[in-house]
Amino acid sequence: AAGRGRVLKWMRNRAKKAPAALVDAFFAALAERTVTVPGTAAAELVIPQLAANIKALQAQRDTIAGQVEEMLESFPLAQVLMSMPGVGIKTASNIVLSIGDCQDFADAAHLAAYAGIAPTTRQSGTSVRGEFPTRAGNKQL
Repeated sequence: AAGRGRVLKWMRNRAKKAPAALVDAFFAALAERTVTVPGTAAAELVIPQLAANIKALQAQRDTIAGQVEEMLESFPLAQVLMSMPGVGIKTASNIVLSIGDCQDFADAAHLAAYAGIAPTTRQSGTSVRGEFPTRAGNKQL
């Protein structure tokens, strides 16, 4: 239904090589088909509606992402979080959602213990086996 021109334009935006030959072969194969699969007419009605729904969901996701970015910018430690290697907007927002405004933690050691990254000493009696990260803490964080 899109036609050769629209398909070719779409392919040019996404293909690494010149897609004209492929598009021509595709439309030639479509012209030669003789079998019609049952349900084709129904699919022609449903697919555009699904595509419209997907576009609407993507627009909603983009709107929500913009709102999350605005909320994250108002958080005082957002720049510090996002300056860390590997921490982007998604990771920073998840961290902020998990820890809140950090007023529940007396210092950085308490926050590290809550996150489960504070080292603990494994010992039993006189046997000391060194420092290891704990297995306790907020698993999602």
